[in-house]
Amino acid sequence: MPISPPLMTPLHAKRIRHLTSINDLRIDEIEAVFALADKYLRELGDPAIDYRIGRSMEAARGSILATLFYEPSTRTRLSFETAMIRLGGKSISSADPTTSSAAKGESLADTVRVASNYADVLVIRHPRDGAARFAAEYSSVPVINGGDGAHEHPTQTLCDLFTLKRENKDLRNMNVAISGDLKGSRTIHSFVYALARFGAQITLMPAKGMELPEHVLWRLSQEFNHTPEPKEPEEASVDALYVTADQPHQLALIAEPEAIDVHLEKTAARKKKNIDAVYVTRFQKERWADTDQDYPTVDADFLKGREFSDSRVMHPLPRVGELDVALDSDPRAVYFRQAAYGVPIRMALVSLLLGIEKDNAFEIFEDGFRGGHATLYQQPRELGIRCSNPNCIVHDPFDGKYTKNKFHLIEHQGRRLRCLYCERDIQSFVVGNKKQKTYEPHAENPGPLPKNVNDIVFFASAAEAEAALYTGKPGKKSTPRL
Repeated sequence: MPISPPLMTPLHAKRIRHLTSINDLRIDEIEAVFALADKYLRELGDPAIDYRIGRSMEAARGSILATLFYEPSTRTRLSFETAMIRLGGKSISSADPTTSSAAKGESLADTVRVASNYADVLVIRHPRDGAARFAAEYSSVPVINGGDGAHEHPTQTLCDLFTLKRENKDLRNMNVAISGDLKGSRTIHSFVYALARFGAQITLMPAKGMELPEHVLWRLSQEFNHTPEPKEPEEASVDALYVTADQPHQLALIAEPEAIDVHLEKTAARKKKNIDAVYVTRFQKERWADTDQDYPTVDADFLKGREFSDSRVMHPLPRVGELDVALDSDPRAVYFRQAAYGVPIRMALVSLLLGIEKDNAFEIFEDGFRGGHATLYQQPRELGIRCSNPNCIVHDPFDGKYTKNKFHLIEHQGRRLRCLYCERDIQSFVVGNKKQKTYEPHAENPGPLPKNVNDIVFFASAAEAEAALYTGKPGKKSTPRL
């Protein structure tokens, strides 16, 4: 497939690196973050021992970090600001949108254009899916996703994996059970992608009606070669096997997917009955219309099974009733250490993104992202299909006017359009040829696309294409795709 065209805009004066998804990082880059965080812990003190880092450094002296938070936060915002201070830099913050120009109707795009003149790195939290990726298009400094809608929270996942590593868990052979709101939790979405890439076994324990979204499950299965094992909490004993085979036809779907070296002769060693970690997440009430939910609780009774005897109990916090406070004194509880590790992890990430460390393992890309090899299609917002996710940044009343219809075309088991911003997939659409003013209806075996991406426009339906004065190609039989 052709390589995606650059996403750089004239606003970018230098080549920079952003982090908006956990999949923006290679496995070796994640491990580089961990190695640097370990170094900082040795130099500054380990919060797992005394719950504090004792002193600061001078590595980032003169650097400024800005936190732009459009949603409430305690741990993410404070740990980023602390991380920069511990590195010897300074932080500035816009922590309440009601006291910022957002209350006057200023767009995120304009705020980012201004704020990137004031700081060397921006951390964004926003209620819209894809907001961080959108913000990066308008920033002249690195952008870090501090949580965007129900999309992802990549730095929380770095903290989660680092905690397990510090607990002497083998990241490549973990058996992790995940409980709670798996649909609305952006933390979970980043976490399962990373677990699959490390070759972990994943057991899903969703609250009723809060299962992993279809597009996340599809990516796990088709792009990361992993199918999580669904289990009810009372059936939590895990005996699942995950085998990754070499499948070259899938390599173009993601950015250099890691080939986990697992073969059939190793299956006996991979089969495990004990659960290494139980990851609990709260009910994301801000993302649900119905807040009256029957929600699972993890307590001593839940963990009494033999399979949980050496489990680490994790939670991204805050907790609001789904995790019994009586577990705080249980030696298996690691959630407060998990939160404390947010400082050294974010110190390491900021250092690598800013190039503070001499041995910088982060490769700098022309567009600032570790993009895949799927072709990027861009078309004006007034023409053709829009992202189907109603919470995507493209539908924001302030920022929607700044966005184009940007999709990666995923050609695997048919065709899918993946929104550049929120990464939600569209499975049903028709393809228009702008030169010929014709469209090709959905078909079981779609024909080849024009070589020039600028000649293509995607429509949600034949009716939409015809309303734009496109004519259906004769002899093509439409087959709606489920």
